[in-house]
Amino acid sequence: MARQPVVYILASPNGRALYIGVTTDLGRRLDEHRRGTSIHTTHYNITRLVYIESHENTLDAIEREKQLKRWRREKKIALIDAANPEWLDLSSEVLEDQEFVAVNGCNEMIFVEPPCETFCG
Repeated sequence: MARQPVVYILASPNGRALYIGVTTDLGRRLDEHRRGTSIHTTHYNITRLVYIESHENTLDAIEREKQLKRWRREKKIALIDAANPEWLDLSSEVLEDQEFVAVNGCNEMIFVEPPCETFCG
């Protein structure tokens, strides 16, 4: 199954730190951020998904990611405000087709892909 390339923005709980990325597997990438495999997002506790933008192909997504990274902070904030004024965490909406499994009863979560028959059936 081909995955949709997306540009995404993560924010820290207080919204001061932002992270802009691109991926074709948003569930896996969010899991990596939340597990601490990305040094920058771990250091600043950047885990809240506040903006998503889908693209037709990976090259367009990468170009857009680079464009957003060049923007001043105020312009990035305006982009997020226009799409998600309350800065809600969009993870649950985006990943509703994936199961969330608690690890050892704590708040850490693992994203588990649903069985193929869910999509292929």
